[in-house]
Amino acid sequence: MPFDRTAVGRRTVLSAVGAAGIAGLTGKGGATRGSLARGESGTDGGEPAIVPDGVERIDRTFEYHLELGLHHGAQLSVWEDGELVADLAGGVDGPDGDAVTDDSRFLLFSCTKPYAAACLHVLADRGEIGFDDRVVDYWPDYADSGSPKAETTIRQVLSHQAGIPAVDVDDEPDRWDDPYAIDCAVEEADLAFEPGETAQYHVFSFGWIIAGLVRRIDGRRIDRFAREEVFEPLGMDRTHIGLPEDEPDDVATLVGFEPFDRVGEPEPIVGYTTEEAAAEFNREDVQRSVAPGATGVGTAGDLARFYACYVNGGELEGTRLLEEETVDEAAAPQAEVGPEGGVGTAQRYGLGFQLGGTVPDRHGVPDPAATYGHAGLGSSISWADPEDGLAFAYVTNGIRDAYEHDVRMAAMGETARGALR
Repeated sequence: MPFDRTAVGRRTVLSAVGAAGIAGLTGKGGATRGSLARGESGTDGGEPAIVPDGVERIDRTFEYHLELGLHHGAQLSVWEDGELVADLAGGVDGPDGDAVTDDSRFLLFSCTKPYAAACLHVLADRGEIGFDDRVVDYWPDYADSGSPKAETTIRQVLSHQAGIPAVDVDDEPDRWDDPYAIDCAVEEADLAFEPGETAQYHVFSFGWIIAGLVRRIDGRRIDRFAREEVFEPLGMDRTHIGLPEDEPDDVATLVGFEPFDRVGEPEPIVGYTTEEAAAEFNREDVQRSVAPGATGVGTAGDLARFYACYVNGGELEGTRLLEEETVDEAAAPQAEVGPEGGVGTAQRYGLGFQLGGTVPDRHGVPDPAATYGHAGLGSSISWADPEDGLAFAYVTNGIRDAYEHDVRMAAMGETARGALR
């Protein structure tokens, strides 16, 4: 049964997930062991109940977000020091859907980008490419010889410094599964800035360029390469870049939630309103397209396994995906820029990852600068924290305005940090 949002006042919900709400949810500013659970009373009917640290505290915040109606369904998975410590699923997979389970698949939006980047990490780890190689060394038609675009390196692509943050095919989802059309759009794109001059979030072109490189270097399309060289070795059997044609259309239905009361109208999230994003990405043809910057499908459990491998130096449960040196280079800072329109926070970029250490921050309140991961459009977050040995993934089917999304994700992330470290 879908959650009745009318039971909770809009201003009440906003205050609960605002800055003060984070303190209440995570215990910051109060008791250091345990947190006060809102809306619950102790056995004497007076003082609020105390929620202990550990998985119970994480579970309570997870359930609280569902009770507030911040989304219809969600999954949360957390690893600590190479062990799975929390694996939660709750709510429903759409407004009138079935109960969310551990196996329910969600659209991952830009949480897909590190999966695409991992394909180049694997190729670099094997010595088949170098991060400072030029794109044209493998893709001669990428740019005219002697042009500034021809000097673009793989490192610059992975750190959003390639200079083509958008290409013509980005807003044509009917063409997203046509590699030729995508390659042509990338090759014809003019530079918005010279490669390496600055960084700007490459919403779709990040994935388009990587896909073109992987296909030219290895011969396999990126969805197959990722499945055979990343997902299958790590036991991520519910995850794909684009839902395969031979698998059922079982991705959780996205819902675009109206923004809560606030001063002024919110900016669209990377060019979409929440309703527009839900409508477009609920399309089966879009979910089945291979858009390596946006159309990953999978579970929070698989997503956290991926980061557990990275935070463990490239190895998980006896399977080594990468050498530790490759992981360290992938997670190292490459560029830093201020808040961008539609993204809403300052950004520090690694090689395929968004890094922590900025304010405001989706990873925590605040998070260590060494944290690396990625957010997905108004709905999900995933990260690794090498300082505390944590790997975290939180996915939902509720798309919210950027501010609300940031607070929701930060609250859940900081709850996990406070409960486990």
